[in-house]
Amino acid sequence: MKSKVVSSKTKVQENNKVAVIGAGIVGVNCALALQMQGYQVTLIDKLGIGEGCSKANAGHFATEQVFPLADPSLLTQLPKMLIDPLGPVALSPKHFIKAIPWFLAFFNNMRRTRRIHNSEAIKALNKHAIACYKPILAAANAEHLLVIKGSLLVFENTVYSKISAIHKQYQQAGIEVELLNRLEVLKLEPNLSQKINHALFFKDVAHTPDPLAICLALAEKAENLGMLVKKLNVESVAQSNNGVNINTVSEQLFFDHCVVATGAYSKNLLADLGYRLPIEAERGYSLTLAMNEQELPILSRPVASAERKFIITPMDKTLRFSGTVEYAGLFAKANNKRADMLMKSAEKVLVTLPEQSKREGNALGERWMGCRPSLPDSLPVICKAPQHSKIYFALGHQHLGLTQGAITGKLISQLINGQTTDIDLSPYCISRFN
Repeated sequence: MKSKVVSSKTKVQENNKVAVIGAGIVGVNCALALQMQGYQVTLIDKLGIGEGCSKANAGHFATEQVFPLADPSLLTQLPKMLIDPLGPVALSPKHFIKAIPWFLAFFNNMRRTRRIHNSEAIKALNKHAIACYKPILAAANAEHLLVIKGSLLVFENTVYSKISAIHKQYQQAGIEVELLNRLEVLKLEPNLSQKINHALFFKDVAHTPDPLAICLALAEKAENLGMLVKKLNVESVAQSNNGVNINTVSEQLFFDHCVVATGAYSKNLLADLGYRLPIEAERGYSLTLAMNEQELPILSRPVASAERKFIITPMDKTLRFSGTVEYAGLFAKANNKRADMLMKSAEKVLVTLPEQSKREGNALGERWMGCRPSLPDSLPVICKAPQHSKIYFALGHQHLGLTQGAITGKLISQLINGQTTDIDLSPYCISRFN
């Protein structure tokens, strides 16, 4: 790996200073990919590495999730979303008016032709998503942070005919999946409830025992190769004849190229550049419980509940419950009751929970909320800015930021290098909104 880095540096003699704004999993992957190609990268974030939406998510490399979120079945759920603040999907009445344009675009993507187009684009990114992580995690001595044991989608009350149809839908999409009965499910995961009748077993899916640790490990590898890290709040980005000016609260910086990977917080930066970005903060919650050595293992792989709309992931001496969707804007106060309700769901799915689950109040576990950056078509923006030759976008990965982080970093490095990208990037261009 070192010899490759040295040789690539000889190829990139000039115009090699690159700023990556945003130090979540996508930004870190972009920074590492570019640093390994011989660029001098500066990673900029107002909070620090992995401190946003990448910190305490489900840790699920969800390559099986190839269907866009804009599903026609959601239309009947809209009234309930408005009146039940603790439902699996909730929409704050205060935020509803602001979110109407986004939802209209979301509904438009429920059309069959749009769903097929968007699904194919998601599949193109997911197909090699895990394979892209393996070499960089190996280079960072962090291979243990990628565990490939598959995942389960479990069903309690759903009728078999519907489960069979879902199974077939995944198969037709080219996903490796097996339909299991109760005995087969319990053989894989003995601690699951007897009330679970069936499950879909996604064999090629992976998870991580610590999503924040992946960000830190990849960033450390990039720093060892010469990457710089600055903890700054970026106010604006502008392109000049010679490069890109980045204005922060405390200083002005100049680079040859810039990658904007600021997730749900990207709208204003792109607006200043003249681009419309219909992004919505899709707030997700998690609750993490510590486990002692005697309690391990409660689960061997991630388990998602089809009916309860949440996922349980075994992590490093912890068990994490994640999920739910809340539309309340970027800056609304976290509703920790949404994190706490994940425990009630877990009690229905697991026979034994960690001892910590018996505590009450703030000692229950570590609550967390993160803003997923969601676009109406469920596709990220991965492109060179159409009107700016030195600015690139890598943002809007909705639920799949962790999953698509490494492949996005590779694609961005190919764009900046002027290489042919591994996949056609036209479906992900910002021009689709402008």
